[in-house]
Amino acid sequence: MGDVPRTVLIVLFDGVQSLDVTGPLEVFANAGAAYDVTTASLGGRPVTTSSRLTITPAADLRELTGNWDLLLVPGGQGARHADPVLVRWLAGHAREADRIASVCTGTFLLAAAGLLHGRRVTTHWAYSAELAARYPDLMVDPDPIFIKSGNVATSAGVSAGIDLALALVEDDLGRDVALALARHLVVFLRRPGSQSQFSAQLSAQVAGRAPLREVQQWIAEHPAADLSVDALAGMASLSPRQFARAFAAEVGMPPGRYVDRARLEAARRCLEDTASGVEETARACGYGTSEAMRRAFVRALGVSPAEYRRRFRPKEPHADRHRPL
Repeated sequence: MGDVPRTVLIVLFDGVQSLDVTGPLEVFANAGAAYDVTTASLGGRPVTTSSRLTITPAADLRELTGNWDLLLVPGGQGARHADPVLVRWLAGHAREADRIASVCTGTFLLAAAGLLHGRRVTTHWAYSAELAARYPDLMVDPDPIFIKSGNVATSAGVSAGIDLALALVEDDLGRDVALALARHLVVFLRRPGSQSQFSAQLSAQVAGRAPLREVQQWIAEHPAADLSVDALAGMASLSPRQFARAFAAEVGMPPGRYVDRARLEAARRCLEDTASGVEETARACGYGTSEAMRRAFVRALGVSPAEYRRRFRPKEPHADRHRPL
């Protein structure tokens, strides 16, 4: 079984979002011989993406036979305004796959094909209300970056397709392989599906004024420092009231919330990449106590720091096996 590659079919259509296709494709392709990936469109015709890139598929959907380990439907304008012929093909053939997945607004295509009845699903946050209005039988959750419901998985927008693909690889080949792929692709972090679509980097802006940008940089580099409004205002040579008002206006969130998110991300990186204990990590990232860090993790990610490390840190190599006594 280990020598037989898992088959992946990626469905293409005009108006597809190019990164929805190429992001997951790169994940599976970089897993070596573990996956055999095919791209296909109706008639095998080249498709034009939403960014005007032309992609030539490898096959015609209507000529494909056999079961697939994974059928993946990307998103894009062509998913929200779907070709009825493609919807009928999905309705008639998607269930032949062991697993079905969508990226971004590809959820609209799966819903139109009747493949999501009663399921909890997600999509790009900007289109979640439209999805819920069109398909009231779905439980649409706009927050997670991906959701698995039985043998169906749906993900948030664009780059979240990479997170979903890595999660599927982890299901198939294990955590260490998925983490090695993430690092090879220079993905900053394999995010758990429960994580919000809004990370600190995505929901915050870079301040326009140099003193505020320098404060943002200081926060990222010194999570254990005194990051109170008074201390940060002093760095920017502003009164606390002026600083809080200017920071919120230019960054898009109050300084306290920005500090909370920066500390959380610093702690996540530490748990992934170092052998530091939870207590040490809590101090190094500005939480003071492990209990304060635990509360922050459970509130934001739905897991404790210890469970997060178990899921996302690679297993230790047996390097110490021959260490002299």
